Formats: sequence, structure tokens, C-alpha cells
Amino acid sequence: MKTFTDSQGRTWNVVVNVSAVKRVRDALGVNLIDVAGGDLLGRLADDPCLLVDVLYVLCRPEADAKGVSDEDFGRAMVGDVLDAASAALMKELLDFFPRAQRARALAKMVRKMNEQKAEIAEAAAALKPLAEAEATEKTPGDSSGNSPASAASTPAP
Repeated sequence: MKTFTDSQGRTWNVVVNVSAVKRVRDALGVNLIDVAGGDLLGRLADDPCLLVDVLYVLCRPEADAKGVSDEDFGRAMVGDVLDAASAALMKELLDFFPRAQRARALAKMVRKMNEQKAEIAEAAAALKPLAEAEATEKTPGDSSGNSPASAASTPAP
């Protein structure tokens, strides 16, 4: 069992077993087994809403006991919490599989993470010139930047 803490300070236990796999499949039509050979890993990585839905179904018995609705659960899933929850889910999924499938699932997870790192690096590289240009447009102590004064506010000679 792996755990994560949501933005409201609630700790959640992520448990993947045959019963949980069936619960997710019945509730969402998502087969957690596909993480080892299908496209589920990519779908979870690309769709935070799907990730949170899967996590909620896995945590639903605990959520019901705590009186936390799916809406409340979803509102508490932001930023670093999503990273921690996703990591807990991936670790729990790896522990679920027998050794032979675990190696295949792990290799697929590593490939997907490397793809995402490359995409993030490309996005950051594309934004860097914009950030540098924005930084040079403003000088310290000048809240209006380096733009020239308007003709209406410039005194006539």
C-alpha cells in the first residue's frame, strides 16, 4: 500500500489488488492491467482528470468512510499532490504485477517519463527567449517598463 497527502492534508492509501482493478474497470471502463502493455500509462500521464478519477475509485472506500465526495477529492488534487498521487499509483501498480510483467511495465513507465521530460525541456526552451525579452523590457523601479511616454503626457516645446 502506498500513500499520498492531498492539498487539504488528508492522507490517502492507494491499494491495487484484484478487487480494486475490478472496481476501476466497472466504474470507469479503465483496465489498470493495460499499464503493462497497453496505452493506459500515457493516458494517465496526459489526462489529470482521468488520473484523479482512477485514484478516487481506488480510494473510494476510504473516501466514503471520511465523508469525502468525488468533487471534494478532485478539488484537493492539484500541483505537487498530483505528482505524489501519480507516483503512489505507479508504485502500487508495479507491486501488483508478477515479476515478468513488472519488468515490462517498468520499462514502459521509464520510456513515458523520459518522453515527458523531453517535452518539458522543449517547452521550457521555447519559453526562455520570451521570458528574457520580457525581463529586458522592464527596468527596476520603473513600473511602466521602457515604453515611451504618450504624446498627450509629453509637454510641448
